[in-house]
Amino acid sequence: MQQLAMLAAAAIGLFVTALAGKFLIPYLRKIKFGQTINEIGPNWHKEKQGTPTMGGFLFIIGSVAAVGISWPILMAAGLVEPDAEAGLLVLGIFTALAFAAIGFIDDYMKVVRKQNLGLNARGKLVMQALVTLSFLITLHLLGRLSTIVRLPFFGVVDFGIWFYPLSFVLIIGMVNAVNLTDGLDGLASSVTLWVMCGFMLLLGAFGRMQLALWAAALAGSCVGFLFWNFYPAKVFMGDTGSMFLGGAVVALGYCMGRPDILIILGFLYLVEAFSVMIQVCYFKLTHGKRLFKMTPIHHHFELMGWSEVKIDVVFNIFTLLCVLAAYIYAVALA
Repeated sequence: MQQLAMLAAAAIGLFVTALAGKFLIPYLRKIKFGQTINEIGPNWHKEKQGTPTMGGFLFIIGSVAAVGISWPILMAAGLVEPDAEAGLLVLGIFTALAFAAIGFIDDYMKVVRKQNLGLNARGKLVMQALVTLSFLITLHLLGRLSTIVRLPFFGVVDFGIWFYPLSFVLIIGMVNAVNLTDGLDGLASSVTLWVMCGFMLLLGAFGRMQLALWAAALAGSCVGFLFWNFYPAKVFMGDTGSMFLGGAVVALGYCMGRPDILIILGFLYLVEAFSVMIQVCYFKLTHGKRLFKMTPIHHHFELMGWSEVKIDVVFNIFTLLCVLAAYIYAVALA
């Protein structure tokens, strides 16, 4: 029955997301909510000028609807109860929605100003910090936040007071890393599909069915979104979507009490983010030289002549390997 509920969540998420695109995308075109391409990415990305953005609303609607419909199936079967685990599910969804709200403000400002610059970095960081603080405090009040973390090769480590600033950096960093990954048609949505499949498998193995249900809903919604977002994209998810996905990724990792697994499953996101950081440091240290042709690193491969589809495939294979590594680490070697 639990597997049936997860299958239902994935199917509903896929169906609702794909169907919503039939209505939302024409509406976004009508109100001229198109992406402005301005000095970000290779020159040929300017051909995407005007493609509707804020398409993240599709999988936001799809995933939330899927949980809202499938969760009662588990409850009616007596397999779940409105307990603390249900509270974690609600907390995770609201945290992802809060990050999505920040992304929406950013997207709206970009559309109004007709440029790629939306919220300034300081304003965005302050809002992300407030959401992160609220999330961590709520986890603490629910008694589901521990400073003890299992690390690969190091075993169990108690970070003590350092756990909180490190978590702060990890959560905000991961959300922005997912945002950076959203630079090619279908890239962030397809990578996140496999990340959510990884969470679904691991949460199911740990008996955390309510959170697994949300992971399944998100996985299905990512598939539904790919109908509209795969190359050539008919809609972009925008910061609204990428920050929702980033919020969902960190929420699932922390709600299951395993930030170590979060790092393994989301390693591709971190590679994207670190490529930017390395590029900036190298540029400053060498007084203008670049280590990569362009960052985030998916643009480097574009300028090497790789097609967007090839990059999507390679990055997805890499993410699948991360999912396999996370499963072996968390379950097979437990």
